[in-house]
Amino acid sequence: MAGRYEAEGPEAESEPGSRDRVLRNRVGITSVREIERRESKALLAATQATIDETRVDQRFTADDIRGMHRRWLGEIYVWAGEYRQVNIAKGDFMFAAAAQVPRLMQEFERGPLREYTPCRFDAIDTQATALAIVHAELILIHPFREGNGRCARLLAILMGLQAGLPTLDFGGVRGAKKKAYIAAVHAALGCDFAPMTDVFRSVIVRTLKSVTTSSSD
Repeated sequence: MAGRYEAEGPEAESEPGSRDRVLRNRVGITSVREIERRESKALLAATQATIDETRVDQRFTADDIRGMHRRWLGEIYVWAGEYRQVNIAKGDFMFAAAAQVPRLMQEFERGPLREYTPCRFDAIDTQATALAIVHAELILIHPFREGNGRCARLLAILMGLQAGLPTLDFGGVRGAKKKAYIAAVHAALGCDFAPMTDVFRSVIVRTLKSVTTSSSD
């Protein structure tokens, strides 16, 4: 599974014939390119369906997040929507221990999700702070075997829509800004959310600028 997480346990099993590059899946896909295409297509459909169902006054829960993940990947992986049973790392950076994930998700629900959703803030700085804290905390928990970043971005999109923002555009988070994002995740481990707030402020500004530019064309 090149470029993905290091893991141990049953959820680390690869699809037979994939040369250990694709996780075992319901549909027998062995190609990295094909599984990525299938995941991306499913994410587009899940994003639109979830947007259509989300209320502006909705306070998100841990079960809501599990439901988003299941809706997205349920036809691809048997463990979609279930908390991971394996410890995972990205390089030298370890995410929360698998045994702690259920407890941490409940604390996440009682803490950041209760405080910042529904996300009804007007000022960009306040919106960026709310999005940054929720996003960073969810990423640090990394509750699922795969797809945590994309699920966290979907939650951020939903929160942004609650705040009256257009659909957030994360396209600018690449290159040097991707490195800054990774550094922001690491900083959040020490409860320093300022770097992630800067990331989300940039995402909001880029999104608003893109919408303004499109409207004036």
